[in-house]
Amino acid sequence: MSAMSQDYPDGYAVTVAQADGAWLVREFDDDFTDLATSVGAVRALRAEGAAFALLNVEDDYLVVVRPGPSQTRVLISDATMAVDDDFAADILDEADIDIPDIDPDELDNVDAWADGDFAIFADLGLSEERLSILLDDDADPADLAQTIADELGFGDELADTVG
Repeated sequence: MSAMSQDYPDGYAVTVAQADGAWLVREFDDDFTDLATSVGAVRALRAEGAAFALLNVEDDYLVVVRPGPSQTRVLISDATMAVDDDFAADILDEADIDIPDIDPDELDNVDAWADGDFAIFADLGLSEERLSILLDDDADPADLAQTIADELGFGDELADTVG
């Protein structure tokens, strides 16, 4: 595994690209402080097909980042993290979603919910409805990333890259 920021020993960041009918999954360094890092990593792929990043942020939450020509589409597995996590707040800001109005001391008593673009993989055959069910499952971020990868057909490649 590549060297990660000392602050995030349990997380990982990967780019995923579809090329010539195959999926390419590559790990990249991301300290989860600036969304531009993952946007840049995906854009650097210059992929002809689908390309996006999966970010397992410190095993606390999962973020999907899919840059497009006019906007960057994002999805976060736990919007409540934005209450006291600047990177999660940036993800919601990119999606033009308000940070939840929750007292930080009450976060442990609040059920997490996903937010963002649930249709982010619709063109790849993972419907908005199916993705919302997967995200509602309260799975940990690594399991959730693996489930999404399995659904889209790059489960083995993800497991080989981050395993």
